[in-house]
Amino acid sequence: QVQLVESGGGLVQPGGSLRLSCAASGSIVKINRMGWYRQAQGKQRELVAYFFSGGDTDYADSVKGRFTISGDNAKNTVYLQMNSLKLEDTAVYYCTANVQGLYLSGDYWGQGIQVTVSS
Repeated sequence: QVQLVESGGGLVQPGGSLRLSCAASGSIVKINRMGWYRQAQGKQRELVAYFFSGGDTDYADSVKGRFTISGDNAKNTVYLQMNSLKLEDTAVYYCTANVQGLYLSGDYWGQGIQVTVSS
């Protein structure tokens, strides 16, 4: 019984900014890591960024320097601040978490949230 809920997507012009949030809830013992993937129309799903429970982060080369991932361990929430957005950032963004639950452990996914960058 672990759920991930994303928020903060929408439409933005090139060069603009958005902040995505993902909150995990349920029977959680420990979250090992949380992060974001994205999938553009007609393309494969790709890693965007990861936040680890110890505070370490990892980014795809395509977003490094523009996106910042952060987390609040106490709130089981991860954020993705997206600046200097480009047309190619348009995609459905999926939150994911590797969770140690009360009875079950594994990878969980949100339902996805649309980010559209358009002039």
